[in-house]
Amino acid sequence: MKVGCLNSSSIKTRNLIKKTFAELFNEKKQLDKITVTELVKRADITRSTFYTHYDNIYEVAHDYELQTIELLCSEDLKLHSKEDIENYFSNIIECLKENEQTYKLLLSANETLLFLEKLKNNASQKVYDALKNIYSDKYLKLNISFFMNGLLVEILEYFRNESDFSLDDLLFNMNRWFEKLFD
Repeated sequence: MKVGCLNSSSIKTRNLIKKTFAELFNEKKQLDKITVTELVKRADITRSTFYTHYDNIYEVAHDYELQTIELLCSEDLKLHSKEDIENYFSNIIECLKENEQTYKLLLSANETLLFLEKLKNNASQKVYDALKNIYSDKYLKLNISFFMNGLLVEILEYFRNESDFSLDDLLFNMNRWFEKLFD
């Protein structure tokens, strides 16, 4: 991130750049097909405005990743019980709902799979850290891996319009699966 002080104007500009980037990413399906020229033209900003905020297109994509991972896997968010984990899943679904259009755009391309892998690894570690003192099951990491992989596949299918279920359906079933697996 280039801008040191994020005032409201800088935040609005960065959000405009990211929104425009998401639209282009949805159309092009590949990062290397998006140009700064195309982005600034569509966003109706100058090149210097873009470069005040980002060095290149890849930095915009990275900013999206960091923002999402920070929201969903914050170090400040401590999980100590099964109830904390269920609330954590609820918060993930709420975050996805609040930014649904953006995620539909971003998750439509195959290049997002690395991002999802990072998200899965961070979330899995949070869940493992919370459960390792509750369960002495030698398959705990494996169970969490199955659970998180299944969850992310379902979320990805939802955002790619390949699912018949809503985010609320996913949350309901996520809690059911979690209870069955970690009861």
